[in-house]
Amino acid sequence: MEGPDQSNDPCAICLGGMGARGGQAIFTAECSHTFHFHCISASVAHGHLVCPLCNAQWRELPFVRPAQPSPVPPTLPQQPLPRMEPMHHHVQPPPIRNQPMHGVQLPSQPEVFDDDEQVEPPSAQHGQRQEAAASGSGGSLLVVETHTEYSAVAMESSRDNFAVLVHVKAPGISGGEAADGDAPRVPLDLVTVLDVSGSMSGEKLALLKQAMGFVIDNLGPHDRLSVVSFSSGARRVTRLLRMSDAGKGLATRAVESLVARGGTNIAEGLRTAAKVLDERRHRNAVSSVILLSDGQDNYTMTRREHGAAPNYEALVPPSFMANGTRDWSAAIHTFGFGNDHDAAAMHVISESTGGTFSYIENEAVIQDAFAQCIGGLLTVVVQGLRVAIACGHSGVRIRSIESGRYESRVDDDGRAATVAVGELYADEERRFLLFLTVPAAAASDGEQTTLIKVCCSYHDAAGGAHVDVTAEDTVVTRPEQVVEAAERSSEVERERVRVEAAADIAAARAAAERGAHQEAVEILEHRQRAVAQSEAARGGDPTSLALGAELHEMRRRVSNRGSYERSGRAYMLCSINMHAQQRANTRELRQSALVGPGIGGASAASGGESVSNAAGPVGVSSVAAETSSFATPAMRAMLLRSRWAREASAEQQPPPPPKAGEAQESSGPESLNQ
Repeated sequence: MEGPDQSNDPCAICLGGMGARGGQAIFTAECSHTFHFHCISASVAHGHLVCPLCNAQWRELPFVRPAQPSPVPPTLPQQPLPRMEPMHHHVQPPPIRNQPMHGVQLPSQPEVFDDDEQVEPPSAQHGQRQEAAASGSGGSLLVVETHTEYSAVAMESSRDNFAVLVHVKAPGISGGEAADGDAPRVPLDLVTVLDVSGSMSGEKLALLKQAMGFVIDNLGPHDRLSVVSFSSGARRVTRLLRMSDAGKGLATRAVESLVARGGTNIAEGLRTAAKVLDERRHRNAVSSVILLSDGQDNYTMTRREHGAAPNYEALVPPSFMANGTRDWSAAIHTFGFGNDHDAAAMHVISESTGGTFSYIENEAVIQDAFAQCIGGLLTVVVQGLRVAIACGHSGVRIRSIESGRYESRVDDDGRAATVAVGELYADEERRFLLFLTVPAAAASDGEQTTLIKVCCSYHDAAGGAHVDVTAEDTVVTRPEQVVEAAERSSEVERERVRVEAAADIAAARAAAERGAHQEAVEILEHRQRAVAQSEAARGGDPTSLALGAELHEMRRRVSNRGSYERSGRAYMLCSINMHAQQRANTRELRQSALVGPGIGGASAASGGESVSNAAGPVGVSSVAAETSSFATPAMRAMLLRSRWAREASAEQQPPPPPKAGEAQESSGPESLNQ
């Protein structure tokens, strides 16, 4: 089976160019991977009957008669050779556990995916970091702070809804910028689940391959990557490989071999990813999945009674679910590609597994979206974070907690509460609003009341050391009288504005889903006005200003059914996911609303974003955009690296001819990572 001349591509076995052996013939396997005929024949002669890249069982194999008869290895019984045909062996493959759906014939896969490449053993530096984390030395501890709505409550007064903000910030990565490949960090097991259905053909697939090339280039030698593709069925394109130079070569070659055809079977793609992670022999400390699709699942989601609401959780294997039994954590970060993807499905998949949902409206920036995501995944420093809150004064009670998607629990007597947070990236922050009942103070209580005591427990990702961090007691002073115009905490105010806006975004989305688009617009308009009138926004707080822009953009996208179906639903679900997670994802604003030239604008790190408040468009600095996005320094650095790479690549290629009417257009979408 000789293919065309591919002298510019490397052989996946020897990594030499296809022309490196003086005209050696080329063998293209059924799984589309390409090798020197000599290399693969030698491999087959030693009994290797599967693809060394993806482990697919081959039905047709190359055969080169050796110059001298080769003895049968003593560990194998003497058997007659299978019947020969020119240049091929015909080998009966073992039974396939899961047959591809709808008659699509894919290369067979191993019964068990336990062929993952071994992880790198812990280094001496790794052990030193673990000891430092356990002892709290080296500035590697989580930072825990609290802020009270007011610093004082009159002695004879009581409060029924007194707000306290609990703020936690993860430690940074020591040894330089987190984006620096030499900085010490925890290695990652990453599975990318890529849609290669027929609708991904052409430019979409080319952009996806480019984005995957960037991911591969930026993974370190201790990280491991497995590529899974799906269309009507799914296949593991590469086993879980360490991203050494050789591993990167194999992964790059595998990605380049992808072709687009068939339907869209998201569930099968995720089942294959779950199999890769469930059956691996070795495990890095951090595991994650990236899922990209441009369409709607037309297999699993069609199997429901007519008229019944879609059960999108049926797409998610049980081992990924937040309530599943597992001893590892692997969130699914979903990417809706273009305007025809199923935003509701992608949102449910991400929410049910603790991942993020990103909406890639402008397909050209898929690489940026992947870059921001892996910029976080490569810097996990905290795992299993749990925040415990206990009341100090005997009369204080916890009424409620605003914790977004993070599971929280308040004891029946209101004396204690917990929030399960999970993983944090380096420098990542979480804010939780507590609402307390504060009693009037007795003379014996002294000059202050202790409201709450906060303790955080977690595992340091570098080595699993258990760490406990206790914040200073949260107190309010109890003077006889308090001035009515007492200053309010800006930290508490900013978070209250954001939480209330997030609630209204969810309400507006519910209205739009039932077709009440004008009601949705009114909800968002009312909230945008409230944000603009808040003390935080009037004081120039960048987070509140950017929140106003977000609400303004939603009003445009939700105003009618067509706009909502085209992009509004995806945009709103992205926003809901971002606020619930307090973690950066990717959305977009119109270029007509942007300030600054080109991709980078005045600040390449910000994308030159512009926001609007009730009074109209206003410019926002890069600091504002970064603050509003929840993006960490490492995520912004990786995003900037991607933009530089895209610009450099664009400069090396002639610009494509404009499409019809494009020359007259003055605006188009540009990426805003939030």
